[in-house]
Amino acid sequence: MLIKEFGDCRLPVIILLHGGGLSWWSWQKQIEELQKKYYIVTPIIDGHGEDCKTEFTSIEKAAGKIIDYIKDKHYGRVYAICGLSIGAQIVVEVLARERNISEYAVVESALLYPLKISVALAVPAYNLFFGLIKKRWYAKLQAKALMVPELLFENYYNDSIRMSKESLINMTKSNGSYTVPEGMSNTAARTLILVGEKELPIMKKSAMYLNTIVEGSKLKIIEKSRHGEISLSNPEKYLEILQQFLRRNPDESDI
Repeated sequence: MLIKEFGDCRLPVIILLHGGGLSWWSWQKQIEELQKKYYIVTPIIDGHGEDCKTEFTSIEKAAGKIIDYIKDKHYGRVYAICGLSIGAQIVVEVLARERNISEYAVVESALLYPLKISVALAVPAYNLFFGLIKKRWYAKLQAKALMVPELLFENYYNDSIRMSKESLINMTKSNGSYTVPEGMSNTAARTLILVGEKELPIMKKSAMYLNTIVEGSKLKIIEKSRHGEISLSNPEKYLEILQQFLRRNPDESDI
């Protein structure tokens, strides 16, 4: 896992974890704004982008690396940790293992119920269709499905063709079989849960379930939004929501 860092290291630390098939560049707009007040850390998850030669194995292993980084570099605690999709699942795993590792957390579109069919089909599907990933037309379709803005397409395409089949299979399996660890209900982090109104029912079900088990957490359903749309396609709105959340008092009912 490679780490990108931006801003003044003396400022409060915010970690931003990208979604599957993306990389640190998916947070560029947020980085530009947030680094004025915070030290921004954007890990590149194993198997992605510049770290494509390190095979992705599991959400649990990725979370372990984040925890090790925080303990080694930031005395075991950061101001906030935020994640999208598989990055959000990693956030959940980190919070579940280390109760006091972060003051704030934002979990955007985390799948927390198993998708047994997707997991079962992962290996045969990628054995048949992996070659399509290197096709530009196919990457265009995938980027659109992932809500990657046009101005970030070249980043997406250049990184997607570098991901190994093994990493892609492992990521699909881990994503589709992940469930909430017991320790998540004990997290001390003030937690904001985001999900798009137009996401699959299982995604909204996951968000609502997480809201019920994390005491004091806030759930915000983003109107007219699909999976990843708020942070990828509307970073200004994401920043507004995040900054308002970080400013609020613990007993406020809304953000």
